[in-house]
Amino acid sequence: MAGGEILIAAAATGGAALIPIDSEHVAIAQCLENESIDSVDRVIVTASGGALRDRDVSDFDRVTVEDVLAHPTWNMGSKITVDSATLVNKGLELIEAHWLFELPYEKMDVVIHPQSIIHSMVRFVDGSILAQLGNPDMRLPILYALAYPRRISSPLRHDVLGFPALTFEELDSQRYPCFALTLDAAKRGGNAPTVLNAANEMAVGAFLSGAIPFVRIVHIIETALAGVAHGSVSSLDDIFAIDAETRRWVCSEHGISEETFSNTRGGTSRC
Repeated sequence: MAGGEILIAAAATGGAALIPIDSEHVAIAQCLENESIDSVDRVIVTASGGALRDRDVSDFDRVTVEDVLAHPTWNMGSKITVDSATLVNKGLELIEAHWLFELPYEKMDVVIHPQSIIHSMVRFVDGSILAQLGNPDMRLPILYALAYPRRISSPLRHDVLGFPALTFEELDSQRYPCFALTLDAAKRGGNAPTVLNAANEMAVGAFLSGAIPFVRIVHIIETALAGVAHGSVSSLDDIFAIDAETRRWVCSEHGISEETFSNTRGGTSRC
């Protein structure tokens, strides 16, 4: 979340309640209902692992756009499906959870959960673990957000006997190097999350356009985080300015024309 501190401050000033809508954050919200943050030991966000989860890492330089978009459990747009393969999406979700629930990054983990049935879990200081389960269907978290704080009847019923066996795996840093970059940007704060987000959008757009191979996404993000000066943000104007600066930097440093980025923002990315 770029500019999370600005959004949280605006909500506090206006007395607004922020209701999550992403499946992971809806899961966390339900697990934390009526609970104190002091009672939380860990928040465990699950990740499907994306379309390349079981692919040999040595083969990543040959994967195609079609390979990356073949998500095993979710039907999503192209950009977020690529983010699922790099796990940038999980880093961004940790940033959102940090601001939405006032959670320190040290209290959050990500685990690979291939079945996408458990959307997040919370382990409390007494050792108890609460989890929210459901088929990978965005209608459920959307319904939660629209009806909050009530629950309304719906036909979205899931038979637990129909669920597959649930498994969990440790996140492999060699398979998902972008995740570490995203988490590092989150912890740095200031304009780093905005730089990360803009560079990622540019890199994903270039990949989807066929301008770069999949393995260059991480290089573009890494160099942007190193090359664009770190600083603070205090307004939306600051966010827009660093976003534009990062996009210009990526265009200049990586020699990719603006047309390659139309896949991520409808042609609005300009070099």
